[in-house]
Amino acid sequence: MLQAGQDNVFIDDITFPAVDGYSLAATLFLPRGRKRGAVLINSATAVPREIYRGFASYLAGRGCAVLTYDYRGIGGSRQQSLTGYNKPRSLVGFDASMSKWAARDVTAAVAWMRGRYKELPLTYVGHAFGGQALGLLPNNAEVSRALLICAQAAYWKLMPPPERYRVFALMKFATLPVTKLLGYAPGKMGIGEDLPKGVVEEWSRWVMSPRYMFDDKALTTLGNFPNYTGALRALCFTDDKWAPRPAVELLCDGFTATKPDIIAISPADVGVPSIGHLGFFKPEHRDTLWRGAAEWLEVNAMAEPRRYSAAARA
Repeated sequence: MLQAGQDNVFIDDITFPAVDGYSLAATLFLPRGRKRGAVLINSATAVPREIYRGFASYLAGRGCAVLTYDYRGIGGSRQQSLTGYNKPRSLVGFDASMSKWAARDVTAAVAWMRGRYKELPLTYVGHAFGGQALGLLPNNAEVSRALLICAQAAYWKLMPPPERYRVFALMKFATLPVTKLLGYAPGKMGIGEDLPKGVVEEWSRWVMSPRYMFDDKALTTLGNFPNYTGALRALCFTDDKWAPRPAVELLCDGFTATKPDIIAISPADVGVPSIGHLGFFKPEHRDTLWRGAAEWLEVNAMAEPRRYSAAARA
């Protein structure tokens, strides 16, 4: 139901189909006035879309149509029951992995936004895994600008000590064994939301590999990285133990057809004691980090409206 929201925008909880027809829970944020651009916000692993509500409302208040959504098995895309699908409250036996999130869910989200807002530039915000997924998408050429936030090739040895050892132990001796025992990973283990078994197994394998997903010989969608030719900016924060600059650089190295602009920001730069892996999305950064991100995302919106789909450009 469409309702008035914060920042002088309308907020509408909706669903849209993934590539295989699975219904994904989403929220659409619409400005009251003329739309100047379209923004797709893609979540981190085990993070529900509600985390991005404030930032999405802010962007909509500046004139963008913004979509947030949950990957299958996460948040509303786990709990909701819709005609044709019974979405299990238990994740035991649930078919999902990080590569399937990209191929089925993120790909569909890009297509949905591109189809709905043909006349507007489509920009992409990817938080952690959401940024990693951009390179795996068969339709990433539909995106004109991408802002990656704490998005990294998260090899455990690239993390600073002692966090690297905590992550190694968490993955190898706790999360993975418990997942194999229970058939899913409980979020209370310190990973965020409950996660399907396939997600944890793939994630653990990548974290233990020196080049993260780039070492996965079975991941054929790695061939889509060079297809992204749009502008790319990657933000990393000096107190983020999960996405230090070397890990961000390793991910960005995969985008060979564009020149990533990597920006490292310290908490002192914006007058706060900490930012970390999730802190960017706190409302306290409205006039600093949010404003800078929005101004960069809106560059294409300054042009006259035109058809921006790749099909139309061909």
